[in-house]
Amino acid sequence: MSAHFEQAMSDWRECRAEFDDVLLSAYDRAAEACSDALVNALGKRRGIDPLSLFMGNSARARCYASEELIEWWETHPRMPFVEFERQWMQMRDETAAHDNARRAQRETDEWWASQ
Repeated sequence: MSAHFEQAMSDWRECRAEFDDVLLSAYDRAAEACSDALVNALGKRRGIDPLSLFMGNSARARCYASEELIEWWETHPRMPFVEFERQWMQMRDETAAHDNARRAQRETDEWWASQ
């Protein structure tokens, strides 16, 4: 496997792990706020796992979500992985750019100090 691919997979695993933490936190907060009433009657009849409503297709989530959960999402929107990944990558890139700028400044300062 190439080094680039290995790095990409490592980054993806890190991002996915952080997303899973965010997902579980959102689920726990919603379950508490909705008194564990997360799935509507149709969802209960079909055996829908409440956690599954926090991932994947938003149309499916709204189809099976309880009124309480839909109301909760109005003030605490669902975060699909693709959006989380976009924000995560942007933050990672901004941090790397900041670190690179600091390193360049430090190297410049050291060069001037040695002159």
